[in-house]
Amino acid sequence: MRTIDIESLGLDEGALLLVRQALSGLPAGARLLVRGRAPHWTLHLEAWCRQQGHELSTHTLPDGTLEAVLTRGAWAEGRWHDAMATGRSQLASGELPLAEADPAWGLAARGATVEAGSPAFGFGLRVRDEIWAGTAAEIYRQAAAGQWDPQTAVDWDAPFELPPPIEAAVVQVMTYLIENENAALVVPARHLGQVHPHYREVQQVLALQCADEARHIEVFTRRIGLRGHQPMRSTAGGQASLLTLLQAPDFSCTALLLSVLGEGTFVNLLNFLHEYAPDPVTRQICRLAARDEARHVAFGMAHLEHRIAVEPDVLPRLQNAVEQRHEALAPTAGLNEEVFDALVLLAGGALTPEAVRRGHAAVQQLKQEMAAGRKARLQRLGFDPALAQRLADMHTRNFM
Repeated sequence: MRTIDIESLGLDEGALLLVRQALSGLPAGARLLVRGRAPHWTLHLEAWCRQQGHELSTHTLPDGTLEAVLTRGAWAEGRWHDAMATGRSQLASGELPLAEADPAWGLAARGATVEAGSPAFGFGLRVRDEIWAGTAAEIYRQAAAGQWDPQTAVDWDAPFELPPPIEAAVVQVMTYLIENENAALVVPARHLGQVHPHYREVQQVLALQCADEARHIEVFTRRIGLRGHQPMRSTAGGQASLLTLLQAPDFSCTALLLSVLGEGTFVNLLNFLHEYAPDPVTRQICRLAARDEARHVAFGMAHLEHRIAVEPDVLPRLQNAVEQRHEALAPTAGLNEEVFDALVLLAGGALTPEAVRRGHAAVQQLKQEMAAGRKARLQRLGFDPALAQRLADMHTRNFM
């Protein structure tokens, strides 16, 4: 029989911790002898044992020391009877978390033991295969290591002077980038609050995506104001295009429309702007933003590759999402002419016929590269070449 001596420490002074520790390794029916000299400590122990379902007998030794023999009850775990296991905290390489998270696991850490009767939380995204990506943990590590400070990563004091039409073109493009990045922030933010914490790797990736987009919005806004300007024009067609991203029916459709098609296309655009930027600040912020966006595309691809591998029938639903978005946007004008003209001017570098010809050709080449990239990613996901081409061509003319 295990024995402990709590000496003069009362149960109301913390001795119950010692009793619980001594009991923790004992099976139901085993006995624990507790000795103590604090006044009335056995009365407190008796009340606790009744609550926990343990038997108790007490007697007094000749020297006045009280002894209590505690027999662990059949309900050995007390309040932890029927507690819920929540899987493994750290996943080995290739290991998956549990297929579905119980709402009653709530906000507990994965791997924790959750007391029965805990309240259920209404997380809408709690089925693993609907959100999981096998590389989520690695993408998160890369994203955490790749965070950059807008104040120090960009040389805001770099000297430059641009002709007014070129500066206006930069401001118009930055205005356009901001509204698209607003959408790219709002969409993962909405999902983030619905992901069950059991799938913390996905939560972490989405959280850093939100941080990335918030940072992009900051630097694009700062570039607009660098020479005292305000944002320029935002069209109804552009707003309509972005609204459809918020209306995507589920996580996987959103990953396709926003990350694989939209942000994938935006990586091309940001690289184009980095190449043709007329000033060092614009060049720096477009390079940094493109690096972040490439991670967002990688996560979207990784999720869809996982989802399609376990549920091949999801492909027609993804196709339908692209087609429905195309149909919804058919009446809109697509990329507004102000943005198109600004891109031509930035690529050409001047308002001369020869420069405009050169800039126009560069923008057409950009659009071809965007379409080719979309087709390649769609084929990688399992769409046959002809269908991949058709879906790539159906992507919104607004790029995102």
